[in-house]
Amino acid sequence: MKTTGLTSKQRLLYIIFLTLVNTICFAQTPDPWKITATNIDPSNYYGVTVANGMIGMVSSPEVFKIKNVTLAGAYDLYGRGRVSNFLNSFNLLNMSLDINGKRAEARSVSNYKQELDMQHGCFTATFDLGDEASVKYTYYALRQLPFTVLMDIYITAKKNITINATSALETPDALRDVQNYYNEVGPISLLTSTAKSPTGKLLLCASNTFLFDEERGQEPRVTHEMWDNNLHQMKFSKAIAAGQTYQYAVAGSSITSAHDADPLNQAERLTIFAKLEGRNRLIKFHEKAWDDLWKSDIKIEGDPQAQEDVHSMLYHLYSFSRAGSAYAPSPMGLSGLGYNGHVFWDADLWMYPGLLLLHPEIAKSFVEYRYQRLAAAKQNAFAHGYKGAMFAWESADSGVEETPVWALTGPFEHHITADVAIAAWNYYCVTQDKQWLREKGWPILSATADFWASRVERNGPGHYDIKNVVAADEYAENIDNNAFTNAAAKANLRDAAAAAKILGINYDPDWEAVALNIPLSKFPDGVTKEFDTYKGENIKQADVNLLAYPLHEITDPAGIRKDLEYYESKVGNGPAMTHAIFSILYSRLGDGEKAFLAFKNGYKPNALPPFGVLAESAGATNPYFATGAGGLIQAMLNGFGGLEITPNGIIQVKSKLPDLWKSLKLTGIGIDKKTYLVK
Repeated sequence: MKTTGLTSKQRLLYIIFLTLVNTICFAQTPDPWKITATNIDPSNYYGVTVANGMIGMVSSPEVFKIKNVTLAGAYDLYGRGRVSNFLNSFNLLNMSLDINGKRAEARSVSNYKQELDMQHGCFTATFDLGDEASVKYTYYALRQLPFTVLMDIYITAKKNITINATSALETPDALRDVQNYYNEVGPISLLTSTAKSPTGKLLLCASNTFLFDEERGQEPRVTHEMWDNNLHQMKFSKAIAAGQTYQYAVAGSSITSAHDADPLNQAERLTIFAKLEGRNRLIKFHEKAWDDLWKSDIKIEGDPQAQEDVHSMLYHLYSFSRAGSAYAPSPMGLSGLGYNGHVFWDADLWMYPGLLLLHPEIAKSFVEYRYQRLAAAKQNAFAHGYKGAMFAWESADSGVEETPVWALTGPFEHHITADVAIAAWNYYCVTQDKQWLREKGWPILSATADFWASRVERNGPGHYDIKNVVAADEYAENIDNNAFTNAAAKANLRDAAAAAKILGINYDPDWEAVALNIPLSKFPDGVTKEFDTYKGENIKQADVNLLAYPLHEITDPAGIRKDLEYYESKVGNGPAMTHAIFSILYSRLGDGEKAFLAFKNGYKPNALPPFGVLAESAGATNPYFATGAGGLIQAMLNGFGGLEITPNGIIQVKSKLPDLWKSLKLTGIGIDKKTYLVK
């Protein structure tokens, strides 16, 4: 069903309908932290991701299987566009289980249930295999160990059984020059594989091992089998008496030469470390790490479904990012190869702001990612005839432009440079860290301000035009004076000047003069025009409305409402984050019900079974869209929660909750971990 052109009442009825459908499709449990699937249909199944900010594993409808594994920072040229792409990495938890000679598969088991535990970042499946046994397995991307994963298996025998358990390493198709190893380091059996990326640029390495509860010397005997050059496995057998429960686990580590100078040995060392830490300690420290993350939380009183939905969004943002990594997420996070794993404005403008308020230490990785690619941005500006730094629209490992040449966004969507700068300024605003501002923030802010001063065309007072750009609304290509681009450039220039004053650094006074002369076009009735020649066309996504939030270029409530009402009718089923901006603006304008409707419209039509993972837009099938989740978390924090980032820190402005909600509590906000309450 298309929602374009519907009245507000029709949209509300549509959202109610979707909520009822989701309630049926995405089975609810009494535990608000868990999303459970009991009717698993492989033909209509969209996996949920378990990740730790470095490794992402996407669930499969099949028993003991994981659909794909992605490793942040691992890129090479292959596939479309002659640009760097994310690579499918080794599946460390490629398991199988035979009980009394019968293979455990989705078609052969009963009472099959899958469950995501958002509180502790793990995925559990349970099933019965005939009258032989009940099985439960849980897997983790260990939060405390960025390159290590764990699967924990329990088998309860209903009668005397013999199990044959296998762990296999299979090389993904795109990799080459495979090497397989099997080593026994004392009592530790290591199954290891290495391969090169398609061009040979990277060496990818993976190693795993079984973890047993038995005393040393009484563990099952592990054997190794080489099937072919791309697949080898280790396995063991065990007799289990009726009524007994047997537990074992598999721990594995995956790392590449992009992460470590010695990835083969490091993969095995990390796996040995996990083996000797033991299952209990691995899970204990993993759960503690997630408990620490959830000290920064969004708590809704009066709407359990919205609470679960918001926790799912936060869970994915936390899963896709990591403090100390110096990585920024792709629009699809670690849920697969979507958008080639490239970093866009999605990271800086959509995912970053919420994480900056909740976990500044995680958000710092986003800005560090950009800082480490500042030299590439300066070279990009030079190549285009500009000064300063011009950040790539699509960025991967090196920071050079990674947009395929057929897409005009690469050479023309210049607002990305301002987005990067605004993110850097906001990091200072939240943390008030002057040393960081001097060492990392100022180099970004000053170089990007120099870019805009050279980028404008000086056509007289009030007409320092920015011509020939792709707008934030990407339907508008090669147009002049795009509203968002111009306003973001102004903010960049002003923020750079403000940073210089704080640091006592001399700066180019031309920055402020340029900011004052960049134009914004208006219709005769005062509505902001998206660009000079805009005539009311439909738009892909938020553009003009971003001038009210987050840019604060337009602050008059009447002007905000006029732009909001005009452009809300121009957006159809575009990317989810657009509705988040509408929600923020309506909440701040005092209309909690319209804000709530926009919030729901930002994700309910996009939720896919069986876990409600978010696609980019209604009717799309490309989950998980972390950009949309980032926008909707801003709707919670900056819209309903009223949080505002200012040069003097975080403040709270007036906002309006929907009538259904009794209260909204925001915990662990900012560096002081404050609590904010809205009723």
